Amino acid sequence: MNHNVQTLPQLLHVGIIVPLYNEAVGVQEFHKRLCAVLDRLPYQFNIWYVDDGSEDQTGAIVTNISAHDSRVTLLQLSRNFGHQIALTAGLDHADGDVVITMDGDGQHPPELIPQLLELYEQGYEIVFTQRIEAAGASLFKRLTSKGFYWLINRLSETEVLFDSADFRLMSRDVVLGLRQIREYHRFIRGLVIWMGYRRALVRFEPDQRIAGTTKYSVRKMLNLASNAVFSFSTLPLKLAILLGFVLVLLAVAEGVYTLYFFISGQRSLLVPGWASLMFALLGIGGVQLIMLGVIGQYIGLIFQEVKHRPLYLLRGQASARQQIEAEEALHERTA
Repeated sequence: MNHNVQTLPQLLHVGIIVPLYNEAVGVQEFHKRLCAVLDRLPYQFNIWYVDDGSEDQTGAIVTNISAHDSRVTLLQLSRNFGHQIALTAGLDHADGDVVITMDGDGQHPPELIPQLLELYEQGYEIVFTQRIEAAGASLFKRLTSKGFYWLINRLSETEVLFDSADFRLMSRDVVLGLRQIREYHRFIRGLVIWMGYRRALVRFEPDQRIAGTTKYSVRKMLNLASNAVFSFSTLPLKLAILLGFVLVLLAVAEGVYTLYFFISGQRSLLVPGWASLMFALLGIGGVQLIMLGVIGQYIGLIFQEVKHRPLYLLRGQASARQQIEAEEALHERTA
């Protein structure tokens, strides 16, 4: 046996996950830009486009793209489940030694992928990206962004990186770990930090959108903020308990204040019925808030576990090439 024969190192397999929602106008241009980067890299790539219930021709266009590019697979969700669930669907299906998630609107520059992979090869298991907000960003966007990260970092025990993006690289171990977390109301930016692992940071200035406008409405941003707060913190419930104790203390103070007038012989200065009414309102209100906070503490913990709904439902997941081959095979059998 020849022991001098050396086997070639296995080619690194990289999965790219791109959630899409109504991106029919720009998805072809994005794919060309992505391929221009990937084709120069010495790795094996698979691209997973996740159509999050688009109402335009996004799915049909990606199907056409996959017919000409065997690296592409389309996952179509049965309806619009939201950006975080679309990312989860991609993470559940994407294979590879390393997975990169990014948006398909062009604001996450594919040209940054080589730098992410270089940091992975240096031993980092998670490579985050952080947006450098362009000078032209609206005042509303800057204020809401700063307010969101300030709030989540004050309420949560897990510190979330300011202006972090869902453009990140994760090792296979990280992806397998995320697959074990089946929270319905999820905030992946926080989950990835909560998991630990060795991590690095790359800063970037977002590019202009290829086409269209942002799909993150104010309502969706509020939903994301709500999920971030309540997924990583029970502080709102504890604040309810604290407020309850404050009201109880005020009720006690009111009782002492009223008793003083009785002891000092100044009972005539009290407005009839006012003391008892305030005492009842403060005392009963405080006790109710305490009990609601305690009950809510338990309900909040149980609520996340008992529904056991699937995070998403798929309309289809085969690549267009696989679909075409299946149709041809069926045609041959019936001919």
